[in-house]
Amino acid sequence: MKKYKIAVIAGDGIGPEVIDEGVKVLNKVAALAGNFEFDFTYFPWGCEFYSEHGKMMADDGMELLKAFDAIYLGAVGFPGVPDHISLWDLLLIIRKEFDQYVNIRPVKLLEGAHCPLSEVNREDIDMLFIRENTEGEYSGAGDWLFKGKENEVVLQNGVFSRKGTERIIRYAFETAKKQGRSLTSISKANALNYSMVFWDQVFEEVSKEYPEVETSSYLVDAAAMLMISDPKRFEVVVTSNLFGDILTDVGAAIAGGIGLAAGANINPEREFPSMFEPVHGSAPDIAGQGIGNPLASIWSASQMLDHFGYEQYGKMIIDAIEQLLIEGHTLTPDMRGSASTSEVGDRLIDIIATSQTLNV
Repeated sequence: MKKYKIAVIAGDGIGPEVIDEGVKVLNKVAALAGNFEFDFTYFPWGCEFYSEHGKMMADDGMELLKAFDAIYLGAVGFPGVPDHISLWDLLLIIRKEFDQYVNIRPVKLLEGAHCPLSEVNREDIDMLFIRENTEGEYSGAGDWLFKGKENEVVLQNGVFSRKGTERIIRYAFETAKKQGRSLTSISKANALNYSMVFWDQVFEEVSKEYPEVETSSYLVDAAAMLMISDPKRFEVVVTSNLFGDILTDVGAAIAGGIGLAAGANINPEREFPSMFEPVHGSAPDIAGQGIGNPLASIWSASQMLDHFGYEQYGKMIIDAIEQLLIEGHTLTPDMRGSASTSEVGDRLIDIIATSQTLNV
């Protein structure tokens, strides 16, 4: 039997609560499948660890994580720890050092999920965002000159390498080709006259190798408007680190809310472990109340199964989430329900246990 070693960084706030439900679902799927299992190892890293030790993770943390097949992350961030520390000293270090250069964010409106758009069909919102995840605007390059003085100057540089830009665009083309869908590139070349002109140039170059893939290219401001007014035109989307971060939250807003937003940080070459996470925050205001929405963390667990080659079981989890939404009885308060975090997980397990898709 295949055993997958999973490093769990439950993190802060509601992170441990929602991750627990994802672990329950993964264990249930493995038990029903019968040919693989999971071995979870927990690491107490995050803002509480920072408050005690002055660092977000252990000094040998990255070396420890190398031994795992995947990382399952809950949420990071808590009052008292600046956001740039909680982000840069844990999440971004893992993404960069493990070369998780592909960020995958599905924006799919499931049946039963709330959509604030009034004149859009459910099937019109079905996008797959592929975001560059290790450089671009989040490279951390820049300077802070004459700090605190009258002539203070701050420089924030985006870094777009040929290697980094080409590989994410090529990954997106391969995905669109495999799925038989169109590919849209989103940039801002009219204002960012170096980085985004370069991005557009590389996109055009790579597109010549994929004549079978229909392509479009939009400026980011137009794309934000069109995601709301005409979302069906977007299928597979490739964009930079910052634009992908912003637009996928727009996507979450039109596809059921942030409680359904999942993300995968992928190292395609599998030289290092990939990382799977809900993309909502740690919600410290409701931490410990048992009402955090676990659906995003469970959706990210389905992405983990996809990554391991068990797409049929990943789809089974999404189908179970959709059935839960259609029923409408076992939902957390953010989704207009009154169920607890664990009740949502338990109901999903019941749905999965009776699912016929396990026989696929």
